[in-house]
Amino acid sequence: MDKTLRAVNRFGLGARVGQRATISDPRTWLRAQLHRDAARLPAAGLPTLAQAAASLRDGRDAQRSGDQEMIQESRRTTGQLVESERGAVLQHRLTTATPYVERLVAFWSNHLCVATPANIAVVPFAGLYERQVIRPYVLGRFRDMVRASAQHPAMLLYLNNAQSIGPGSSGARWWSRLRGQERGLNENYARELLELHTLGVNGGYDQGDVEQMARLLTGWTLSGAGPLARPGEPFGFVFRSQLHEPGTKTVVGKRYHDGIEEGEQAIADLCAHPSTARFLAIKLVRHFVADDPPARAVDEIAAVFRGTDGDLRQVSEALIDLPEAWAEDSVKFRTPQDWLVATGRALGLDRFPARLQQVLRQLRHPLWGPQAPKGFDDLMGPWADPDSLMNRAELARTIATAVAGARPDPGNFLDVIDADSGSTLAGLLRDRSIPTSERVALAIGGPEFQWR
Repeated sequence: MDKTLRAVNRFGLGARVGQRATISDPRTWLRAQLHRDAARLPAAGLPTLAQAAASLRDGRDAQRSGDQEMIQESRRTTGQLVESERGAVLQHRLTTATPYVERLVAFWSNHLCVATPANIAVVPFAGLYERQVIRPYVLGRFRDMVRASAQHPAMLLYLNNAQSIGPGSSGARWWSRLRGQERGLNENYARELLELHTLGVNGGYDQGDVEQMARLLTGWTLSGAGPLARPGEPFGFVFRSQLHEPGTKTVVGKRYHDGIEEGEQAIADLCAHPSTARFLAIKLVRHFVADDPPARAVDEIAAVFRGTDGDLRQVSEALIDLPEAWAEDSVKFRTPQDWLVATGRALGLDRFPARLQQVLRQLRHPLWGPQAPKGFDDLMGPWADPDSLMNRAELARTIATAVAGARPDPGNFLDVIDADSGSTLAGLLRDRSIPTSERVALAIGGPEFQWR
């Protein structure tokens, strides 16, 4: 096993031709990436919160009007926002000098995911969510990332917490008098916060804790929207005390009192819970070591998380030091996003042609597009069924044809794939009697390239 290739493929996003010759110590190379600004994505030209909010409002107005021309124009505008975000992220993954950090961004974005197929209102905000929630905290405190997630418009819209009203609040009474109907708790976000974001499904909570957590988070909503919005009010997170459920609540055995502070404290306590440390350690070790996470490695990462108060930089350093991650028999199958980005990096691309950006949808792995709040699977099974593998092989031919004009040297792939120089693959890639496009397709569609 080539440890340098393990570093750039397993921890990074795929090797570039000539890159491994520049790395003298793989672990030192990885640690050097963990600096303050490593996760920053240049925001010049990318959508602002105001633009995303305008897209949301225009889309809703168009749907209410039923005007097909307005609807099509709204979809076009939203599509442009999404395209600019997607293009920026994919280009950054191709060119970044800190691919380990970029992999961490993708991991945490999937962990605290918003899913655009499930809620069309989320679509204009998904890329912004990753830039504002994940990137600033990917090497910071986990609790800060979770709090930022809970207060971001994308999550408030996705899991409906913006609509949740305390049944005993003055806002609920006002709504009942005004509309003649009851409006109350929405437990969607509270449930996923406990089950998917912090404690885990077996983390020691019950339905009563979900309901109490939902009460804690009432009043966490959006300004510039809804019946309490004021004229000219900017769009964004706001705490509305009129919608907040008064009184004491109890979550996982701890009592909380009134106001926005009780929600913030409850999130901090959940993030510090031992069940959270173990749940996150299992997911991290599964991602960086194996589908069946070794117990010793899980224990070590959980201990680092607990001992550092959820410092994700130190957790990321500890992942580098896991001996299991460097073991010869440790294997991880590349997800479609991993595969496409690794292909682009191996080919030396600085950006993907527009038609190749659509490949991720064809492979069922679009950016910010999981079908459910649990995010995309991080196991081999869902991505390695016969149909998926055949689709990947066919797309390898499409990609090889698309880059044929650049005249890539298929033999260069031996610098990015951990294969013996005397292997059958090496002989085929050097065989000039085979057309270049077929050899490129063989390199990126063949078995050796599917693993990281």
